[in-house]
Amino acid sequence: MGAEFPGIVRLRCSVKRYEWGKVGEESGVARLYSSNSGEEIDGDEPFAEFWMGTHESGPSSVVANCQMRDGGVEREDGFNRNLVSLKDWILHNPSVLGDKVFQKWGPNLPFLFKVLSVAKALSIQAHPDNSLAAILHKQQPQVYKDDNHKPEMALALTEFEALCGFVVLEEIKSVLQNVPEITDVVGTASANQVLRLSKEDGEKKRKEVLQSLFTKLMSASKAVISDAVSKLISRLNMRIKVRGLTEKEELVLRLEKQYPGDVGVIASFLFNYVKLKFGEALYLDNVVRAGLTPKKLDVQTLCSILTYKQGFPEILRGVPSNPYTVKYLPPFDEFEVDQCILPQGASTVFPAIPGPSVFLVMKGRGTVRQAFSEELVGEGDVLFTPANAQISVRTTSGLSLYRAGISSRFFKKQNV
Repeated sequence: MGAEFPGIVRLRCSVKRYEWGKVGEESGVARLYSSNSGEEIDGDEPFAEFWMGTHESGPSSVVANCQMRDGGVEREDGFNRNLVSLKDWILHNPSVLGDKVFQKWGPNLPFLFKVLSVAKALSIQAHPDNSLAAILHKQQPQVYKDDNHKPEMALALTEFEALCGFVVLEEIKSVLQNVPEITDVVGTASANQVLRLSKEDGEKKRKEVLQSLFTKLMSASKAVISDAVSKLISRLNMRIKVRGLTEKEELVLRLEKQYPGDVGVIASFLFNYVKLKFGEALYLDNVVRAGLTPKKLDVQTLCSILTYKQGFPEILRGVPSNPYTVKYLPPFDEFEVDQCILPQGASTVFPAIPGPSVFLVMKGRGTVRQAFSEELVGEGDVLFTPANAQISVRTTSGLSLYRAGISSRFFKKQNV
């Protein structure tokens, strides 16, 4: 396999059936996975995430000896023959990553490209930095499966709701004054500490007070939280009849239906409520869980690693690269994302870069070409393209695709 310089290769990718995912045909992930793998959609199963990359929990495979048929992939003799893991294929063809990428991250892609179909809220999460991630991974490898930090970016394909970061101090004070159930849980003394804070207090003190409040809330017993949530929901349902609810209060009612009696229902008042429109993105680090999830919780670790930075998160709207392509560049070395929407009869070029790319076709049909390698593509197709390769995309009927690659910030730093 390593004797020839690799061109475009087609990937068969993995699916995750987390319980929060949309079910059956309602899930866009299910449709992508079915088109990509040839498997039929189970109408009763949730399809939450479509994974593209080398992550050991859901690795992609390179498909050899394939050709296109009606927008799907036809294998010579069944779907499982002629498959090799992407990571193993890269080990045999290290040049596809480019020297700088291979030296930095080895044969693994430093990013995991995902599509999510979300039916209900994901867990409250944060993630340790690199040093703490390595420690937690060593101590509990079955729980903390990554030994690196985990920067993430969510790019909305439809309207997407998120709770991200702590609200500003004045809003936290307003919450404590208007959501008495929080004070019932944390105690009057803890609530008053926050209410007495001012802008003149240093950042260190504000962090300590907020950390104390949040830790007491998240560490409360299930019985205490269940009672507080019950009182909260009763009060909000009474309010509906009188003067209606705020957007945050309406969200809280929805969260409680999804996760009855969960601490995250109350904690959500402390977070920024973000509504992303199509094409908007936000970035963050996670994954230590502490609420809104049936998975293992690690409240103490989560509360100890948070920066307690307050304020509304930055919303990325992308920077146009050409008339059809928008680039999203979060402040991480590991990845960037391009959104490319081609109308009928259009074409575009992705310039050669020093690292690899993964292309996902969301809908439509077209061709993707690199030098002497060309692939017909349709919905659910995923392509891996090597470093230093110019990629041309063309469509007659319209095409929507997304590209993930190493951040151009990384390469600029390497050239300094």
